Amino acid sequence: MTAAFELAEVNIARLKFPLDSPQLKDFVDALDPVNADADSADGFVWRLQSEGGDATDIPVLGDEWLIINMSVWRDTDSLTAYMYQGRHREMLARRREWFEKVEEAMMAMWWVPAGHRPTVAEAEERLLHLRANGPTPYAFTLRTSFPAEASEGQPAVGG
Repeated sequence: MTAAFELAEVNIARLKFPLDSPQLKDFVDALDPVNADADSADGFVWRLQSEGGDATDIPVLGDEWLIINMSVWRDTDSLTAYMYQGRHREMLARRREWFEKVEEAMMAMWWVPAGHRPTVAEAEERLLHLRANGPTPYAFTLRTSFPAEASEGQPAVGG
């Protein structure tokens, strides 16, 4: 049986240094292996990438110091399993070395129809909605998530 919905997630980060700086070398060097881990993870469906193979050069929210990561997963369990193991977990542990601590929401999740690939504009809209309204079926967090069925009837974004 094929699921009717898949889980989209976006997370953004504000760089402390330029991507080509020595301070970000470990982060940049880890991108390809961490992305390869994601690509082969159970429940992984898709991730945003440019011709370079990652999304670090894709603009987000009109701020050149922000980088974006966006992906689609089978469900929250598969996303969580990937996030908190292996190389990705190691990267999370070091995030304060590379990224500014920001008080506003920097990650949002939402359900998409199976096969839909969200756009950056859609991700920005979901993230801004989460910041303005807190977790709702339209945009939520791992801590406060909603079942896929709750997303039905929510306004469509981006087309």
